[in-house]
Amino acid sequence: MKAVIQRVSESSVLVDNKVVGEIKQGLTVLLGVYQGDDERHADILAAKIARLRIFSDENDKMNLSVTDVNGAVLVISQFTLCADLKKGNRPSFTPSAPPERANELYEHFIACLKSYGVENISTGVFAAKMQVNIVNEGPVTILMDSKTWLKD
Repeated sequence: MKAVIQRVSESSVLVDNKVVGEIKQGLTVLLGVYQGDDERHADILAAKIARLRIFSDENDKMNLSVTDVNGAVLVISQFTLCADLKKGNRPSFTPSAPPERANELYEHFIACLKSYGVENISTGVFAAKMQVNIVNEGPVTILMDSKTWLKD
C-alpha cells in the first residue's frame, strides 16, 4: 500500500462538480492499494500518518502531528499510485488490487485513522472520477510504502 501525504492549508475533492469532501489545515492522503495488501498494510500506514510529525511547533520546527494540531485528513483513493512503468511509456495498473478488495482496505484505512485519534476525516468517492484541489503548505510532501515496515 502506498500513500502520498501532503501537508495542506486546505484541500477539497469534487465529483461531478460537487464538493464531496473538504478540509482546512491537515493532510491530504492519496492512497494506492496493491494486490496482496491486507489489513496490516492499512493499519501500519494509518498509524504512521496519524503520528507523522510534520506540523510546526512554537519554535517553527516540524514536531507536531495532525492530531496534535487538531487537523483534518482528506483521504482519496488513487489506484494510479500502483502503476507499473517497467515496459514502455504507458502505465500498467495490473499491480493494483481488484476494486472490491481495494475499497475494503480503503475503508479499513479510514477506520484505522479514526482509531489512532484522527477525528476529522473527509473522503473522496471510491472509483469515481474526481477533481482534487490541494493547497500544499511548505510544500511538504511525503511518500510512504507499507512494505517499508512489513516484509511479506
